[in-house]
Amino acid sequence: MENGKKAFLPPDGLELVLASGSPRRSDLLKQIGVENFLSDAADVDETVKKPEAPKKYAARIALEKAETVKRRHPSRFVLAADTVVTCGTRILDKPGSKIQAEKCLRRLSGRSHNVLGAFVVIGENNQYVKRLVISSVTFKRLDEQEISNYLASEEWIGKAGGYAIQGRGAAFIKRIQGSYSNVVGLPIHEVYNVLKGLGFNYKEYNR
Repeated sequence: MENGKKAFLPPDGLELVLASGSPRRSDLLKQIGVENFLSDAADVDETVKKPEAPKKYAARIALEKAETVKRRHPSRFVLAADTVVTCGTRILDKPGSKIQAEKCLRRLSGRSHNVLGAFVVIGENNQYVKRLVISSVTFKRLDEQEISNYLASEEWIGKAGGYAIQGRGAAFIKRIQGSYSNVVGLPIHEVYNVLKGLGFNYKEYNR
């Protein structure tokens, strides 16, 4: 890599598979030097089973993603995650339209909400570890022009809760308690520690 920067590779024969097609999650792994991994999105039904609590829902979806992809890559480490935005006990899904995105923004305006980041790592011999990380995010009170401009940007498309903290949505954030990367899509500190705990021994090298 440029300037002698060190990166990490998994042990020989033990590649990591990210059970997601999210470019944000891929970028977070690359940020800590994990570059030799595959992205293989799991196609699972993400419908909430009422009256399923948000924490149980996030944990279930992450596990289903991990198990689905592990069957396709039995000899590799698999990392799967699910990010859920909740306002009170209500899950704010990825909005499917501008109208739904506007409802999300108005619900979040001037309030605090939680971002639940559930992830599962399955290692050798099908050993697996499940974790749930919770971040609290406080929005400023949005005026009509801010809501209109953000909807026009279309940044909300495909984003849980209808906003992207790593993009223009950052201007609306007054305070974060907990992991920032969890709000982006993957609690990278916790993921790093779990991978190491399961024997994913990072190997430094220079290009």
